[in-house]
Amino acid sequence: MQDLKLALRSLRKTPFTSGVAIVSLALGIGANAAIFSLFHQMLLQPLPVPESERLVNLLSPGPKPGSQSTNNAGPMDAVFSYPMFKELESDASLPVKIAAHRSFGANLAWRGQTSSSRGQFVSGNYFPVLQLQPALGRLLGPDDDRTAGAHDVVVLAHAYWKERFGASSTAIIGEALVVNGRSLTVVGVAPEGFTGTTLGAPADVFVPLTMREALTPGWKGFENRRSYWAYLFARLNPGVSQEQAQAALHARYSAIIQDVETPLQEGMSPQTLERFKAKELVLEPGARGQSSIATGSRAPLTLLLGVTALVLLIACANIANLLLARGAGRAAEMAVRAAIGAARRHLFGQLLVEACVLASLGGLLGLLVAQWTLRGLHALMPAEAAATMRPELGPAVLAFTAAVALGTGLVFGLFPALHASRPDLIAGLRGQAGQPGGSRAAARFRRTLATAQVALSLALLVSAGLFTRSLANAARVDLGLQPEQLLTFAVSPELNGYTPEQSKALFERIEDEVGAIPGVSAVSASMVPLIAGSNWGSSVSVEGFESGPDTDAHSQWNLVGPGLFQTLGVPLLQGRDFTRQDALGAPKVAIVNQAFARKFGLGENPIGKRMGTGIGDATPLDIEIVGLIRDAKYSDVKQAPPPQFALPYRQDEGVGQLVFYVRGALSPEALVAQVPPVLKRLDPNLPVEELRTMPAQIHERLFLDRFISVLATAFAVLATALAALGLYGVLAYTVEQRTREFGVRMALGADSARVRDLVLGQVGRMTLVGALIGLPAAIGLGRVARSLLFEVESHDPVVLAAALVALACVAFAAGALPARRAARVEPMRALRYE
Repeated sequence: MQDLKLALRSLRKTPFTSGVAIVSLALGIGANAAIFSLFHQMLLQPLPVPESERLVNLLSPGPKPGSQSTNNAGPMDAVFSYPMFKELESDASLPVKIAAHRSFGANLAWRGQTSSSRGQFVSGNYFPVLQLQPALGRLLGPDDDRTAGAHDVVVLAHAYWKERFGASSTAIIGEALVVNGRSLTVVGVAPEGFTGTTLGAPADVFVPLTMREALTPGWKGFENRRSYWAYLFARLNPGVSQEQAQAALHARYSAIIQDVETPLQEGMSPQTLERFKAKELVLEPGARGQSSIATGSRAPLTLLLGVTALVLLIACANIANLLLARGAGRAAEMAVRAAIGAARRHLFGQLLVEACVLASLGGLLGLLVAQWTLRGLHALMPAEAAATMRPELGPAVLAFTAAVALGTGLVFGLFPALHASRPDLIAGLRGQAGQPGGSRAAARFRRTLATAQVALSLALLVSAGLFTRSLANAARVDLGLQPEQLLTFAVSPELNGYTPEQSKALFERIEDEVGAIPGVSAVSASMVPLIAGSNWGSSVSVEGFESGPDTDAHSQWNLVGPGLFQTLGVPLLQGRDFTRQDALGAPKVAIVNQAFARKFGLGENPIGKRMGTGIGDATPLDIEIVGLIRDAKYSDVKQAPPPQFALPYRQDEGVGQLVFYVRGALSPEALVAQVPPVLKRLDPNLPVEELRTMPAQIHERLFLDRFISVLATAFAVLATALAALGLYGVLAYTVEQRTREFGVRMALGADSARVRDLVLGQVGRMTLVGALIGLPAAIGLGRVARSLLFEVESHDPVVLAAALVALACVAFAAGALPARRAARVEPMRALRYE
């Protein structure tokens, strides 16, 4: 406590210097705490369930012939057929309890008010495996999931219950909630904080898995072993390790593959069939649930955490330099204390406590910086990304911040404390502290720290430049369409109980009514939203294209309305567009893009060629290609246009939801206000989904690039400013130490320009050495981030040159004032110095 009091008293004596040090540390620690909060929420935070460490996710890499359907819960390796799930779940000899789930879009209606939400189909074992208890009523159990379409019950998520019905309302139990047009009875409310097992897809309602067919018009998949769509996880029985469970599950899974599923496979080559028979069932830790978002965010968040660590290192180097300078200024005090009997360990302890106090105050202020940073990041995120994080500092982040602050104080206060606690008694008592005879080791250490700051700053400047150029490349990419003056929105009448015939009639009315809005020039629609991350694919047979068992005959596809490509601004190169006459009963037609024509060898004129969906000799070539369009982006801005074909949605029997595109002379922002009233007249209970401009949708697809670029640039600017402060501090201290030397030089004939060049030369040497060290580090950092860059190399010469020029300008600015001060030293005054 005595050391703490002395430390606080010492810091109060130099409020400006101490304040600069605390703010520098706060910026570095706060940046680290904010990014760690994101890192923890995305990659480390377990599900709010008992003993989450005993949860495992099931995966099955290998061929999955048939249909595959995935979402952001995981890739194709993570989906299983429903019959496979039931056989694994019902085997009581296995040392695990298995559950299944699947996210779905849900229109929720209660007392005449409908909202577009998200739900989760869950098996009867879902809540028992998670060992959760209800906040109200009961949760779903095995008896709620035995017969397909026979269990009209639903559990509400706690957040949805609180927001929609008010947490004080218990009368909701037993009430009817209409989910996708079907009335379900509310039987319970999930515990607070639990929104499902898929990060990025928080569920508002939980519905029995066996109700999927009843709530998803046109879907059939419960009996099909070649339909892969269910995500599986399990809880290990007490005393069972993950390796033991995997061995037991794989044995059972392999037996089913060999005895039941292998005989069902047709059209496979011998090599593919062998790989199918050799498929393994793999277990992975499932404490954090299942999510492809976690996989996709690992690289950028790890990179950003490393970047903020470099910023903190630069801030800490400033603190070390400050403590060294303070130590030199207190050499007389330390000499007196040592002379009257103070042990070195007491002096060392006192100085180390001062460093830790500085770091602790920086950590406390850093929490505010972290909170502000998180709120700013949350405001910048699109709605889907914002739903995956909370802009708050949890216990783990507080513990991380405390550890970082304490570690900072100990590590970067160590050398200054060791140096200052060993004073030169004679020089100190004579009042000669700080003269040229001071410690050369301390001076070298200060210069080394400043040089390291330059190197780290260069690495961060280069990384920021790479990400900025990558973002610029992505923003300038040729989309193949014209997003300006384009509005998009979606409707899902099937989720309100519409039949396919009713849905088609509604879609036609939407085309007519929205097309009648003054200023609208074109309206059309598609099943798959364009440049929105969605992908629909199918194997195809094409006239003249020879395909074997292992031939890549896959293409992306879409169901579209008449005039879609004209509405989007995609040029029709040959043939014709779809019309309203391309409906059920009319000859089947398709429009293909250039990539499709190239892949399947259709030549320069594919018009009149025939194709079919599916592969094999039995596939009828019953679709005529009537149009060829220019290649345009399909699902992502940064992916090359894939082979794709489009079919008229009017020729499909089960269309129940569409995405509309509206082009007009008015700005899309003006149209945003005019579309909802039109749809409300058509059906007041039908929610309008994803209403936004097309540029806004494209902007959202580049969110991750923009997010990384903005943060990398902000941290690089912060790091460079801190490095400049460090350079200035070292040079200012050096000028003060060399005042007598400069006076002697000028008395002997040196002019002010030569003295100024001496100081600037020191700046140049430190900057040059720092640049030579920082350039390889910058290129290495760029290589680590290569997967996040778009059309830019890690050694991009423009970025490297710009970073070097910027750093040189900053270094010169940092050295200009000390150099000017040195050049203005008066010889006579300097000779009387101290």
